[in-house]
Amino acid sequence: MTPEQYVQQKAAASGSSFYYAFLFLPKERRAAITAFYAFCREIDDVVDEVTDPGVAHTKLAWWQSEVAKSYTGNATHPVMRALMPLTAAYAIEARHLQAVIEGCQMDLAQNRYLDFPGLSRYCHLVAGIVGEVAARIFGQRDEATTAYAHKLGLAFQLTNIIRDVGEDALRGRIYLPVNELQQFEVKTHEILKRQYSDRFSALMQFQTERALALYDEALTLLPDTDRRAQKPGLMMASIYRTLLREIAADGYQVLHQRVSLTPLRKFWLAWKTQAFGKVV
Repeated sequence: MTPEQYVQQKAAASGSSFYYAFLFLPKERRAAITAFYAFCREIDDVVDEVTDPGVAHTKLAWWQSEVAKSYTGNATHPVMRALMPLTAAYAIEARHLQAVIEGCQMDLAQNRYLDFPGLSRYCHLVAGIVGEVAARIFGQRDEATTAYAHKLGLAFQLTNIIRDVGEDALRGRIYLPVNELQQFEVKTHEILKRQYSDRFSALMQFQTERALALYDEALTLLPDTDRRAQKPGLMMASIYRTLLREIAADGYQVLHQRVSLTPLRKFWLAWKTQAFGKVV
């Protein structure tokens, strides 16, 4: 299997909404975002799939070393071998990849966040930086697009947190800020025991409204000069905002299941954004 085949398989196997947006890109840009996304999946999988924290720390340390070596021309992992020939063309720097690793290291050291500013720091590393790199690959020309990409990345990550509340709790992580749990009088044990209540619904409505507002803020930050190039990000925004609305319509039933859109619906939303340039 070639490095290119490896990253394609890694990206497609994830079933992520992001993959559908990649399909509309020109070949070289699609190759770059696929390799970068496969890198992010590799790092994320260390945290999600390795049960021994010590082993996970060791694996992430290996990845830090692999990134450093790759930028000196000594890549060994197929993901890095696929990505490195494309880094110069799209200004993908070692600091971007190291930031993603740093964010996942936070998952090993911290499973709760006291407030939203603390959570935002984590989101910046695991999603804002990813958005910044993606914007460059998509064809960013205006420097102002970086702020849009970071804001959109934050909205994406908050959507993931809302969707995965129950799943993350089983892994011992509750990303919902502690002071907001207290504000809505939702107890940790209620989440762990998958106990729904009006208080939980109110908490999740608050989280959803903040995420939806961030999508709106991100879209206002996108310069008109880059709007066409950034269509893949707009496709993802359309898919993720639709998912948020589905979660709300379903009564925030996220403790015992993972709400998702069908592949056909994701593709349809991506196609509509590609065709009409609007986020639903």
